[in-house]
Amino acid sequence: MAQQDFGAMMRFGCAQHSIERLDPIVTPGQIPSQHMHAIVGGNSFNATMQGDLGAESSCTTCTFSEDFSNYWHPALYFRARNGTFRHVPIIPNIGIFGATGGVTVYYTSPTDKSVKIKAQPPVRLPNHSPRDFQTDKVLQGFRMVVGDPFARSQTFSSAYSIYRCYTDGPFEPNPMGVADSDTQTFPKKHCPGGMRVNINFPNCWDGKNLDSKDHTSHVASGYNGCPSTHPVQLPQIMLETVFDTGMFPKEDWPKDGSQPFVWAQGDPTGYGYHADYVFGWKGNSLQKAVDQRCSMATCEGLTTQDQSVGNKCTKKPSFGPPKLNGWLKHLPGKMKVTYQ
Repeated sequence: MAQQDFGAMMRFGCAQHSIERLDPIVTPGQIPSQHMHAIVGGNSFNATMQGDLGAESSCTTCTFSEDFSNYWHPALYFRARNGTFRHVPIIPNIGIFGATGGVTVYYTSPTDKSVKIKAQPPVRLPNHSPRDFQTDKVLQGFRMVVGDPFARSQTFSSAYSIYRCYTDGPFEPNPMGVADSDTQTFPKKHCPGGMRVNINFPNCWDGKNLDSKDHTSHVASGYNGCPSTHPVQLPQIMLETVFDTGMFPKEDWPKDGSQPFVWAQGDPTGYGYHADYVFGWKGNSLQKAVDQRCSMATCEGLTTQDQSVGNKCTKKPSFGPPKLNGWLKHLPGKMKVTYQ
């Protein structure tokens, strides 16, 4: 198979439509779930996520109005010297102006069009009959998880994410490349321009299962083609988020020199960053975009909506409104900060 050069890159913004304790992949049906997540995409996001999101959502926060997928990651908190916590807001990324928080989404594919990319996993399990597809509302669409929320040291799963510390904001040199200063842990220094976090999803699928017991075994990562166990190549999905760490001055950091940020599940190291994805593109819109190797936020056949439209797409909280301003005595869900 041709080398995966990932030369064709769709890059677009998805504003944040909710912050809440829901995790329909790991703890489906549980309200509330254990820790807080920031969610973008279609407004049909719920505790179970069954069926065709492209048909069930009435709007999306994403630039492409055909993308009703949902993407989510843990919320970030600042831990003060007195042990209290405060939510860290998300700021717009470079080129994503006017967005209400949210993430920048990348779909990359090899430039070589002879490399076949399966961009449209079915929204129903392939081992059911067409009649089941029409009547069985319990069947789930394609979904996957990347990263391990319990990781507190370097593991295979932590290799999927990378952190960058900004001095002046996301407009610094080499905004989309890899820098020597990038780390797999929270930066140890103050980031007045914000802290960027990237995470890459696996890009190979077994072609059979839309999910797996651990939510990861049905997918794998391939760098020079896909392994025989997961032969179906998917577009590489990456999420990029910039947090407003500059709102917390260095003077408020711990006196012992340690860094003060904590992921919502209680991770103070950064190794436990993770993200979730449920496919929700309408019809065959993504397949068409990938087949023609669309670039950035414009694509023939896809509808680009103004960011102000995406900002208006919101979702009512399933478990009361979250406290995003002011200080908290503990992390939401009373999650404990753990170092191992």
